[in-house]
Amino acid sequence: MKTKLFATVGALFVLATTFPVQAENPSHVKQLLSTGECYRCDLSNADLQEAHLIGADLREANLEGANLLGANLEGADLTGANLENADLTAAYLTNASFNDADLDSVNLTAATVIDADVSGASMIGLDVTSATIYNTGIGIGGGDD
Repeated sequence: MKTKLFATVGALFVLATTFPVQAENPSHVKQLLSTGECYRCDLSNADLQEAHLIGADLREANLEGANLLGANLEGADLTGANLENADLTAAYLTNASFNDADLDSVNLTAATVIDADVSGASMIGLDVTSATIYNTGIGIGGGDD
């Protein structure tokens, strides 16, 4: 009896971990791409690679783990958004607002970040390798001040 139970649990574990996790709300993704507005949307793990989101309203949106590689977010409002573990490699973030956003473990490799507002944002583990950053409160390097 115990052998069957362990075999069943083991098989269910394998099945549960085999399929990729898709948590985004498909209607929210469609809304964002068609209107550019998605206040408080669930876009976690969404594939928004190379999306044109210029001036998008993404205030308080959940973009945790989202793929925004090469996306254009110029002038986008991401105030209070959760971008933890999001991939913003080679993204354009000029004049974007990240006030009070969660940018922990975000990948900004080769991103362009100019005149972005990051007031109150959490930026633990931010990867800015080869990023172009001007007039934005993101520090590169370290030191004990």
